[in-house]
Amino acid sequence: MVIKKICCIGAGYVGGPTCSVIALKCPDIEVTVVDKSSERIQQWNSNKLPIYEPGLYEVVLKCRDKNLFFSTNINKAITEADLIFISVNTPTKLNGNGKGRAADLKYVEGAARMIADIAQSNKIVVEKSTVPVKAAESILRILRANHKKGVKFQILSNPEFLSEGTAIDNLINADRVLIGGEESEGGQQAIKELSWVYEHWIPAEKIITTNTWSSELSKLAANAFLASRISNINSLSAVCEATGADISEVANAVGKDSRIGSKFLQASIGFGGSCFQKDILNLVYICECLNLPEVASYWQQVIDLNEYQKTRFTKKIVELLFNTVSDKKLAILGFAFKKDTGDTRESPAIYVAKTLLDEGAKLHIYDPKVEATQILDDLTHPSFTPDPEGVRKAIEIYDDPYQATAGTHAVVICTEWDEFIGLDYEEIYSNMMKPAFIFDGRKILNHDKLANIGFFVHTVGKQTVYKAVNGF
Repeated sequence: MVIKKICCIGAGYVGGPTCSVIALKCPDIEVTVVDKSSERIQQWNSNKLPIYEPGLYEVVLKCRDKNLFFSTNINKAITEADLIFISVNTPTKLNGNGKGRAADLKYVEGAARMIADIAQSNKIVVEKSTVPVKAAESILRILRANHKKGVKFQILSNPEFLSEGTAIDNLINADRVLIGGEESEGGQQAIKELSWVYEHWIPAEKIITTNTWSSELSKLAANAFLASRISNINSLSAVCEATGADISEVANAVGKDSRIGSKFLQASIGFGGSCFQKDILNLVYICECLNLPEVASYWQQVIDLNEYQKTRFTKKIVELLFNTVSDKKLAILGFAFKKDTGDTRESPAIYVAKTLLDEGAKLHIYDPKVEATQILDDLTHPSFTPDPEGVRKAIEIYDDPYQATAGTHAVVICTEWDEFIGLDYEEIYSNMMKPAFIFDGRKILNHDKLANIGFFVHTVGKQTVYKAVNGF
């Protein structure tokens, strides 16, 4: 088989960027991204894409309607495709066995059943979504149990290793491409076919092939390792605040060790996003099911420390604001879980906002890329509050940081947007209530300079900075 047409089921954060780059680098292959949501597909076909990712729009613009298509015609795309990516959502289960930890594979199963029902010819089906170990085996059972006579399927695991905000670079300059498949002749041939697609721009030595289960576990392991580094440095930030040490100096010294390295040693209010917490909880659940309670407990601590960090930071806000924020106006700068994305899933800003609202605060919220409707949806969701109307009355969403901070008692930095570094803090200070506080949850500002302006400054991993003349 020579791959001429690719179909991707799921037009989200993984499917859209991945297939856009494949189309860019493989002009001889026709790539179609399909989704049941007509609204989402319309956005992919418009000048305002449904997700913000630096460089993505430019890639889409080069390829769209040439060899890259976005469609709701799932039947046609599956029928014509030689290779099908499954890039659907795999959320954490909300009910039943494994609630709050296990991955909910209903969308993956639905995609598999749809492929089995529609396919008229042999297909390579590629598991792109993050799934538990042996999920590919379940997909294969569904496909083979429902296949039409003469139609054969090969299942591959090809997990993504994308970081939101740098996804296009991650795809074009990948550290590695991981492909897992069966050790049968058909499985190995399918691996070669998918490898050929990536070899259009990825050096062959960076394409790693394994069995299916190793591939699936490697994805969970990679996210678990990265998240654990964040929790490691955040645990030490608490020690720094208690002793007078500076977490930035500690991280710099530790990161100089070539065995450790400097990446993911930036202390903050905690990690967020769609992957880290979900994947670690999934790993915890798998370990429990395999009767490995000690291993499960180890990885659960990574999650627990992340929750502790968010709680600790927010308690400090209330404490320094004279132990009450009731009816005080606080500016939340940044609502996305990290810079260069509009994604708010598991964003620490949501936890900070909830805690401050529960304490009676009035919030002014600004983020350069998160839509106001998304902020409202997050803060009025039933899982967030039983009183959505009360929340609506307590928050104001701004499209300008200076307006958002005017008249407030404190500024809380929740996302490390570069824009926030260059703001005129003298102007912001002049328009705030006094004493004026800044809580830098991302350690991105010049704290000594802010203190000289007159701010009381608290950041993660460092004792509170203030001017001595203020009498504290």
